Amino acid sequence: MSNTYKNSYPSTLFSTQNIVLASLGWGVLTLLYFLLFSAEVPSSDGSLKRADWYIIGTNIFEAVAYLGAGVLCLRNWRSQVLVSNRNVWLLMGIGMLSFFLGGVFFGYTEIVLKQEPFPSIGDVFFVITYIVVGSAMILAVASRRIKLESWQWIIIAMIAICGSALAWLISNQPAGVEKDKVEEWAVQIAPLLNWFYVISDVLLLIIATALLLAFWGGRVSLSWRMIAAAAFSLYIADMWQKYATTWIQNYQSGGILEVFYVWSGVLFGMGAVLEYDASLNRSRRERSKKRA
Repeated sequence: MSNTYKNSYPSTLFSTQNIVLASLGWGVLTLLYFLLFSAEVPSSDGSLKRADWYIIGTNIFEAVAYLGAGVLCLRNWRSQVLVSNRNVWLLMGIGMLSFFLGGVFFGYTEIVLKQEPFPSIGDVFFVITYIVVGSAMILAVASRRIKLESWQWIIIAMIAICGSALAWLISNQPAGVEKDKVEEWAVQIAPLLNWFYVISDVLLLIIATALLLAFWGGRVSLSWRMIAAAAFSLYIADMWQKYATTWIQNYQSGGILEVFYVWSGVLFGMGAVLEYDASLNRSRRERSKKRA
């Protein structure tokens, strides 16, 4: 990368280049961890289970990704040179930190309390995440006054239909699958949460497709392509989670496709740092022109 990337942050340690490389490294390390250790092994009672240390590790990978993304998004909100709407990054930051807290409570319920993690108090933070991140992406689209061609709207419509159909099919539980015994309040609230997540996933998929098509091409738009890819990753992870918990009896978290949860956090963070870098470079160019 050029020297402008290295100088984007006051400290060389936190340059754009180093943050991007660290993010990519975290994503690759996460994939290797899932590939090598996600297999279920026989437990003391004869059933197949994933090791507790492995589940703890997946939670750590996810927590670090979203905590880092939240910090980077809030840094953009605090920046005075940001090109895009700063409120977008405030909402993004709140969403990332909410997902981080939701994951912590989810892991605590499953690993420490040995209880069914859905629904749990962690879902409160996951719901907040979908609301604020969805609002941020809508605000980003509205503030840029995106104009799409007819063929682009057709692509968005096709993806919306396919995404909705897939979510609907996955969400319909087969008669032969029985869930573990859960509390009465959980039985009542679970269907509402299920449909909230399904609808939110489809809406994020539509908005992400619009962002991807609108910002395809150009270095300045790279950050928004990362955000769109993050939303796609979140959709894939949620669809797998929905399929596994609906169709697989006694499913234990940690399946290979849950790596997309971590990748989503990584991509949100990369989008934030690339937006900051592009804004900082633009500010420097404008100052140079004024001096000239």
